[in-house]
Amino acid sequence: MRILVTGHTGYIGGVMVPLLRAAGHEVVGFDTDFFEPCLLPGQSVDAVTSIHKDLRDAERSDLEGFEAVIHLAGLSNDPLGNLDSTLTFDINDAASIRFARLAREAGVRRFLFSSSCSTYGAAGDDFLDESAAFNPVTPYAVSKVRLEQQLAELADDSEDGFSPVYLRNATAYGVSPRLRVDLVLNNLVGWALTTGRIHMMSDGTPWRPLVHIEDISRAFLAALEAPREAVHNEAFNVGRTEDNYRIRELAEIVAEIVPGCRITYAEGAGPDLRCYRVDCSKIARVLPAFQPQWDARRGARELVDAYQKAGLTEAQFQGPLYTRLLRIRELQAEGRIDSDLRWI
Repeated sequence: MRILVTGHTGYIGGVMVPLLRAAGHEVVGFDTDFFEPCLLPGQSVDAVTSIHKDLRDAERSDLEGFEAVIHLAGLSNDPLGNLDSTLTFDINDAASIRFARLAREAGVRRFLFSSSCSTYGAAGDDFLDESAAFNPVTPYAVSKVRLEQQLAELADDSEDGFSPVYLRNATAYGVSPRLRVDLVLNNLVGWALTTGRIHMMSDGTPWRPLVHIEDISRAFLAALEAPREAVHNEAFNVGRTEDNYRIRELAEIVAEIVPGCRITYAEGAGPDLRCYRVDCSKIARVLPAFQPQWDARRGARELVDAYQKAGLTEAQFQGPLYTRLLRIRELQAEGRIDSDLRWI
């Protein structure tokens, strides 16, 4: 299958593209490359044919000849989404639905959207399946809800029509050539190794589902190759039901794996509004090809090994190289992108 992957050189894309190619698919990338130098030492992303372009500038011709699109691109987390909420909606919402309309016009049949379990937002202790109400608490999560709703309006029930699928990823973790340390498990391991402290920004009580980026990639591959009737206009929580953790549980796992470190709390740390547990039984039932292979403990060990091999320092950990918001601010300070996040 010939697939266009937006955000193909990003944190998830850097792991997903090799997996798609190993499965025999032809991959073309689409990325604006804000994070081009943000590589772990000695690592690289797969060199594939790619379109170097801002998502907001996409044209129908960019999408012609593809059987499927995997849409990963966008402002990628809550702090970056809070940088300027209008930009979050411009890119993650308006530009993305325009991109999907172009894909439909160009004859793309399957459109896999990288959504998020953060759409459930402030949800408490109950397990939530895909029928649960949305309750987003950040611009990033709101943008995901909006795009799911608009994609559903584009869905075409005819046999060869436009078929969107919504993969609501749990909180990602794991090693990628384009590392991010602004994700909870990646972040806690970084604090432990570079400072000897596991630094908690909340009181540790919120629930959060976790999923390794390799397993996210496996979920997308399974949805890509599934029969149309199994996935058409359907949402899937991506992860395993047993991989819901309180943040303090993750800190305790890291403390076991990094001897001698201690758990600390940011001044005034309180509960995080983002608190949700998800039920992932649907994806296991509908997409049996999806076989997740990671849990938080194994992922923490992988991160420790990768950070140690890379010689990660505290300055690097807290700097712009592996933190998306800081990288964007660095590009703006250098005069390389403007306030609308366009290259100068």
